[in-house]
Amino acid sequence: MTPAIELLGESALLLRMGECIDGEINARATALAAALRAARLPGVLDVAPAYASVCVRHAPLARERLLAAIAAFVQSANANPAAAQAQVEIPVCYGGEFGPDLDNVAQHSQLTAREVIARHTAAEYRVAMLGFAPGFPYLLGLDAALHTPRRASPRPRVPAGSVAIGGAQTGIYPSELPGGWNLIGRMPLQLFDAERDPPALLAPGTRVRFRAIDADAFAVLSR
Repeated sequence: MTPAIELLGESALLLRMGECIDGEINARATALAAALRAARLPGVLDVAPAYASVCVRHAPLARERLLAAIAAFVQSANANPAAAQAQVEIPVCYGGEFGPDLDNVAQHSQLTAREVIARHTAAEYRVAMLGFAPGFPYLLGLDAALHTPRRASPRPRVPAGSVAIGGAQTGIYPSELPGGWNLIGRMPLQLFDAERDPPALLAPGTRVRFRAIDADAFAVLSR
């Protein structure tokens, strides 16, 4: 499928590959973004994949020549999903003060809290995109039984490292932020560090698994 090319302001293009959250479309968007980065087209400043599109940010005066170059590129580029990336394991302390909404998710899912944890840790996830805040990963692969609507009243402050469920997605808050997702646990790793290269621990396409830990292990890993 050839992406539709749309203009975004004066210095960005959107390559739209679909209109819905779909694992196959997302994998193709991630692959196209990787191919565009590798191509190093003159004038391109940044390439960012989303669920079903790729944003190409460019130098303002480069648009005219870039439109033709990108149109030719997407016609010939191999946007088939790339080989699976290495898996990252995320330790999570579930429930209690770390996951105050775990029981609400269990009640909505008609499961016990233990069953929610078991299902959440059993799945393999893939980072669909980073957004909302630097380093925030939107993860595909959540067990359908755990799909839970967002909270009616968002929290003004969600602790950094909180692992949450919002609708059909799970994600991790990289820093203290407002948010309306259901908090089921917290992890002790630093998802985003501007001084690190790359600054984000996870990237689009990264495979993720969660591992349950207790509060003592959380304290050790936090240090």
